[in-house]
Amino acid sequence: MAGGKETPRQRMIGILYLVLLGLIALNVPEGLLDAFKNIKISLNTSSDNVTTGIDNTYSAFEKTKLKDQPERAKEPYRKAKEASKAAGELTAYIDALSVQLATEGGGINPEIGDVDGRDNLDISPRIMIANKNADKLRQKIDETRNKLLGLLNDKEKTGINLSLVAEDPPKGRDGQKTWQDAYFGEGIPLGATLTTLAKIKADTKNAENEIVKKLLGEVDQAVVNLDKFSAVAVAPSSYVIAGQPYTAEVFLTASDSKSNPIISANGSNLAVTDGKGKYSVGTGSEGVFTWVGHVTVKQADGTSKTYDTAPQTYQVARPSAVVSPDKMNVLYIGVPNPISISAPGIAKEKLRVSISNGKVSGSGGHYTATVSSAGQATVSVSGETAPGKTQVLGSTLFRVKRIPDPKPQFAGKSGGSTNAANLRAQDRVFAKLENFEFDATFAVTRFTLIILKPRQDVVRYSTTGSELSAQMRTAMAGVTPGTTVVIQDLIAVGPDGTQRGLDAIVLTAN
Repeated sequence: MAGGKETPRQRMIGILYLVLLGLIALNVPEGLLDAFKNIKISLNTSSDNVTTGIDNTYSAFEKTKLKDQPERAKEPYRKAKEASKAAGELTAYIDALSVQLATEGGGINPEIGDVDGRDNLDISPRIMIANKNADKLRQKIDETRNKLLGLLNDKEKTGINLSLVAEDPPKGRDGQKTWQDAYFGEGIPLGATLTTLAKIKADTKNAENEIVKKLLGEVDQAVVNLDKFSAVAVAPSSYVIAGQPYTAEVFLTASDSKSNPIISANGSNLAVTDGKGKYSVGTGSEGVFTWVGHVTVKQADGTSKTYDTAPQTYQVARPSAVVSPDKMNVLYIGVPNPISISAPGIAKEKLRVSISNGKVSGSGGHYTATVSSAGQATVSVSGETAPGKTQVLGSTLFRVKRIPDPKPQFAGKSGGSTNAANLRAQDRVFAKLENFEFDATFAVTRFTLIILKPRQDVVRYSTTGSELSAQMRTAMAGVTPGTTVVIQDLIAVGPDGTQRGLDAIVLTAN
């Protein structure tokens, strides 16, 4: 059970415990039982002290590392809490066994300050061996040890030698004994068993303490080793609108806040803050421009070394905007016209869009234009090119047209011939747009129905709406092959609210 890193006092307690356990086979005098009691008290005190130390370690870590360096500290802290949880579960199991054994032994005798039946030789073998509790305890010790070591990587395991272990003792005169029989079997008094459990509990706490300190201590190690350097330039954008400044950051990678290199570009030194220099030039003319940054740092021997950035290229262009209709190159009255708008170099949420001869709504590059009268409409775009500064970016002229006239249909046709039965089955007239990209509907508001049968008088009826009137249905019920059906004086109203006179429909029944 021993091993690992222990203080001289802990090693002395362990040696004395083993000596006393060996004397049990000869006699169980009160003096030996008192010695076991004293060792148990010392072990419990040691466990309490270690628990206090672990709590203090957590408290200090939470107030410093976890608060100041949360990204680095949260994973070691999580693993440390897992170690404490695993150790706590084993400790709780040991405490439960101790309570059960002490209860079987008659409880605490205040006169001796120990379990009343501490010299009993039957309780431990019965509860621990016969009831298999020693087997369960050994299994939990092994599982806890593996859990604790599993929280460490190979590098962290270096130098770790946990005292929490359950191994069979060396072969003695009585032959080879298992760990269970050696510490809880025949001839072991109850007082010795309780002391053994206190020893395992102390080993558990010491193992927890060692793992927790190892995990949390990793945060104190250095994260970055500045042994390689390279110069880097970063620009927010390589596309700049004329009149706006071009800015970029030039800095030394792996630098810290105390570094103070000399940074220059195009022959001029840049202002340096926290190891970074900011490059800014005017953009009064259009074209493509290239520049190189230079970072000079002082070496350990006092000499200086210069690192150059890769060539940086940026383009200066005239203000511009792209306005494109999503469906056609015209805007139609009475329907929502979707349009997409973008401006190179400017975020879509920074754009402002307006339109003449109508209204425009939307955001994020996607807009809807609603126009009111035929002719032309201009879509204008401006944008925020700098904080607090708005600039006109461009405009696009659109033609504004009314929606085309729909085609009238009856029995699914606009003219020609169809089956007489098909004609008799119809109850309304339709007005449909063909090959039109928008969802626009027309409603027929009135029409006239003419029926011409061979060698009979012409029948004529008029109605409002799109449905056939009762008289029309009665007349249509008598349509036979050779009958001509004419629908004329058709009026339909579309989304723009205007009335449209449509072509007549002439159908012959066959």
